[in-house]
Amino acid sequence: MQRRLVGSIVGVGTALALGGALLPLRSNVSVSTTALVLVVPVVVGAVIGGFTAGAVSVATGFLIYDFAFIPPYNTLHVGAAQNWTALIVYVVVMLLVARIVDALETTRTEAQRSHDVMLRVSEVSELLVGDQPVNHLLKTIVSTAQTIFNVPGVSLLELEGGRLVVVASAGTPLTSDELHQLDPHSGMPIRVGTAPSAMNELRTVALSSSGRALGILAMRSVPTRTNDRAILNTFANDAALALERAQLREEALRSQLLEEADRFRRGLLGAVSHDLRTPLATIKVASSTLNNRAALLSEESARELHQLIEIESDRLTRLVTNLLDMTRIEAGVLTLDRTRTPVAELVKDALTALGMALGDQRLEVAVPDSLPEVDVDHVVIGQALVNLLDNAVRHSPPHGVVTVRGERRGDQIVVSVSDQGPGVAPADRETIFDRFTQLSTGGRAGLGLTIAKTFVEAHGEHVWYEEVPEGGARFVISLPRANGAES
Repeated sequence: MQRRLVGSIVGVGTALALGGALLPLRSNVSVSTTALVLVVPVVVGAVIGGFTAGAVSVATGFLIYDFAFIPPYNTLHVGAAQNWTALIVYVVVMLLVARIVDALETTRTEAQRSHDVMLRVSEVSELLVGDQPVNHLLKTIVSTAQTIFNVPGVSLLELEGGRLVVVASAGTPLTSDELHQLDPHSGMPIRVGTAPSAMNELRTVALSSSGRALGILAMRSVPTRTNDRAILNTFANDAALALERAQLREEALRSQLLEEADRFRRGLLGAVSHDLRTPLATIKVASSTLNNRAALLSEESARELHQLIEIESDRLTRLVTNLLDMTRIEAGVLTLDRTRTPVAELVKDALTALGMALGDQRLEVAVPDSLPEVDVDHVVIGQALVNLLDNAVRHSPPHGVVTVRGERRGDQIVVSVSDQGPGVAPADRETIFDRFTQLSTGGRAGLGLTIAKTFVEAHGEHVWYEEVPEGGARFVISLPRANGAES
């Protein structure tokens, strides 16, 4: 309406301006020339305001033409028959011009709008096929549909438990009555598809792909232009494909997570059985011997068996502690309570916690008191050291030597634990700290090294393996220097 009004005003103004400009030249300008000049306001009016504005410009041009340029002047009376012919031809031709100009302008506008919409749909299609989460994709679909097709509201519904549920909406939301009308069990009719509809009438467009219904796009009316309705169908197909792709990706991710959980469960069972087998067998043999042959055992032998049971019980306790630590790590609730701590105190407390598990192993400790203090969680790093020491004891030969050394290596403060065991095969050195690693020798690495690595890395430091030239294995951890500690 506003466009027609503006076009009419501009057309009338242009006709008056051109008539005023030609008036002084009236005696020198032919009637046909004047008619040609008065084509301009008709074209201007039709371009701006459509056919109606062009018709208003024709009427204005007719009055100016008759009043000022056809004798007798300054009157609407038409004298000669040829002047009637000129006026009638002018009106007919100008109305045709207005119609043609309006049609051309409408076609141009529609083409431009279709180009712009297709461009936006193309951009949206690229956005839809990106790796977006389903929830974000649903919001993108409804907001884009409302913007591109200029409708009051768009909602996307999915079938859950036999009921349609709104999962995303933009603009005016659906009322409870409209939701009830959309319910497949309501028995109420609802118009489907993209055929022309009344303003604000609720319409639905199905989103389906590969013969599977993915959802329903509920729109308050659909685009009135034929091209826009065709584009809406294209948009719905693209949205359905994108939604199917996102759902399949999430299903694949859930499947991957289930496989990972199953692998974790199987690995945990393998690691636990690996760590449980020896201490349980030892406790069983020792307790059975004490129970069945106590009268035949010397006091020294009985004491050794009791100590053996205590040592293996402590090992089982450490295994349970490791399992609890693994649970904390998996749950992401590992927190650190860092304090300034001397390195020698960390090593001393770890050896005390290990207790009789050292058995007949010889222990060599070289941790200078002059080492700078470190900023660590005493309990967490202590558990990491206990795990490294326990690993060294289990892999050392009888009466072997376990060496604990603290030293500076450049700017680093490190603690190493060495044993005289068989060492680690070259093929396993990159994965020895990984969770539930199956070693090339056939055994498993257990949980201790994995937890030690996690605890050390939680402090922003590292743990690594070093080969001992004279035979054995050495595991090294770096520790963060406390602020202000001696350089």
